[in-house]
Amino acid sequence: MSDGALSQDEIDSLLAGLDPSMGSASAPSPRQGGGGGLSPNELKAFKAMMEELGDTHGQTLSMMTGKDVSFSPPQVDETDRDGMLPSMPEEVLAIKVDMTGGIPGDHLFLLPQDVSIRIAALSNQDESLSELDDMAISVVSESVSSMTGSAINTFTERTGNRSIQSSVADGAFGPKAIARFPAGNFVRVSYSFNLDGSPYKMWEIYSQTFVKDIVAASGGQSQAGMGMQQQGNQGSMGGSMNMGGNFPPMGGMQNMGSGQQQMGYPQQMMGMGQGMPYQSPVIGMSQPNVQPVQFANLGMSQHSSESGNIGLIMDVYMELTVELGRTKKLIKDILGIGEGTIIELDKLAGEPVDILVNHKLIAKGEVVVIDENFGVRVTEIVSPMERMAEMS
Repeated sequence: MSDGALSQDEIDSLLAGLDPSMGSASAPSPRQGGGGGLSPNELKAFKAMMEELGDTHGQTLSMMTGKDVSFSPPQVDETDRDGMLPSMPEEVLAIKVDMTGGIPGDHLFLLPQDVSIRIAALSNQDESLSELDDMAISVVSESVSSMTGSAINTFTERTGNRSIQSSVADGAFGPKAIARFPAGNFVRVSYSFNLDGSPYKMWEIYSQTFVKDIVAASGGQSQAGMGMQQQGNQGSMGGSMNMGGNFPPMGGMQNMGSGQQQMGYPQQMMGMGQGMPYQSPVIGMSQPNVQPVQFANLGMSQHSSESGNIGLIMDVYMELTVELGRTKKLIKDILGIGEGTIIELDKLAGEPVDILVNHKLIAKGEVVVIDENFGVRVTEIVSPMERMAEMS
């Protein structure tokens, strides 16, 4: 431009260049239907898994916020970065929680500013919250970690792989162009839900390779598809029983075996494999739906289950202390303390005071006066590494 100013498109392009995972702008990645993409059956199988998670995500957000949450069936499709950006607001909260362990892959949640603030405000019981500060982002990241834990449980049940875990949630709020999308094509899960009577949207992103691995490990079909296949197998078995005219109809077989079944003896049809026992339905009663037991992995993704239980202790009081400073004195000096004695502390004038919870340093701040009372304005949240250093 002649005046040296940058247009909004040019600014977005420069911001996009900060994303290390994106490809060249002149060679966009292929869209759905291109070579190497997911097949319709793979997308269908993965969508079935995501539909199971809708109610679970609703329960997680309801527990965190204390409000009613209901999810509509999600939309699942394959797209790339260029196809994703137009559907997003200009600013989003991107929370990256990658899958690790047995089946690794890129994974993140994208939440608009309004729903992020609402989740944080309800979780903290602070209706005055109007911006996404570090504390608000941490609260929303906690919810996302819980939802990721629910997804891992579903993937474990479907695949039998009990070593799938997730990384620590890393949230950042800013322009949509700097969101760290997976390279190339990825799977987009679009959620529409109601929180406390208001409609909201958010997106969940999975890398294409992760989805392919999950679907392959689960057998490449949904539970509904498996049920149809089982019914087809049972139908073909029934047809094979009448081949050659040597076997009576199913009703006759039930009558012949009724006495033995009442005595508790198992029956197996002749000519059928040893791995497929014959189950004779009882006339007038519906056949029970027998499925194998699925046990959750006690060792996987412990932080996800812990974060999901944080709502149980929200009403517990904890001691919060503001510490002006410390010093050490000899016993003879302590015994000599009297009225008018001045004690010099280890902090300089104007230096931030320490904020402790249960005697553990969590933040720093400056002393203020609120009406006739002292208060503290938080100026810095202590990082986890600094907290570990204080404990050691």
